[in-house]
Amino acid sequence: MELKDEIVIAEALGGQIRIHAARSTRTVEDMRLAHDSAATCTAALGRTLTVAALMASDLKRPDEHVRVRISGNGPIGVIRAEADGAGNVRGCGDHMNLYAVKENGHLDVGRVVGTDGTLQVSRDMGLKEPFTGTVMLGSGEIGEDFARYFAISEQTRSVVSVGVLVNTDSSVKAAGGMIIQLLPSAGDDVVDAVEQVASEMRPMTEYISEGIPAEDLIRRLFPDAEILGHKPLRWHCDCSKEYFAAALSGLRAAELEEMIREDHGAEAECHYCRKKYHFTEDELRAILERRKRA
Repeated sequence: MELKDEIVIAEALGGQIRIHAARSTRTVEDMRLAHDSAATCTAALGRTLTVAALMASDLKRPDEHVRVRISGNGPIGVIRAEADGAGNVRGCGDHMNLYAVKENGHLDVGRVVGTDGTLQVSRDMGLKEPFTGTVMLGSGEIGEDFARYFAISEQTRSVVSVGVLVNTDSSVKAAGGMIIQLLPSAGDDVVDAVEQVASEMRPMTEYISEGIPAEDLIRRLFPDAEILGHKPLRWHCDCSKEYFAAALSGLRAAELEEMIREDHGAEAECHYCRKKYHFTEDELRAILERRKRA
């Protein structure tokens, strides 16, 4: 039986480290199906979605969000990911049909993402302004870049392990991730213990492929772990026709009139999930009338 996607939160080593672990196989596969993405792009966006979800698992309310923007000089263009406090994630890349491999046969995520650019994280926690941090990209391999982000922007020493394994038919075989963060109280002995665990860890996709649940993996790596909670994880986009109707109402009247006269309607596509919404001439006229009355 296929294990469900979820995030598990724990503490270990006497409460001096915090661990977030996720199985995200179904979530990343749903993303792949939505974008019809090539393998390397599936891995790039899938890794980004998984880390965004792990970061969002600390949010208290469903309407709070973590938003990630990776802008490198690679051919995928800008990668965007969004995760909320309820375990919903969505994301996109500018060009999702790219395939690149290294000499060893592994997917070359760093090549499609690029190394000259930035990784930006915005945490919207219901305050007046979201907290936003930005760092320069290092390797473009996603996991290493997020570890760099935590160290520089949030001053938190972290181990970030994330991976996506793709089948020969381009479907997702395994996806998951783990963030291990040292709390401010962590002493040198804890630092040494985490470094030892990190050096011995296998790729996350190996654990996921073997059917090891996230909680069991945490306990395997840290036998003294105290599980603090479980959270669901799924691919979900909350776009709607009403949202795009509101966007159309923000256009100039002349633009709406041109759509009616020349195109006899309009079609809007959500860049997160690729769902299309069609607006008839009558619907555009109604939007135009509401705009004129506003």
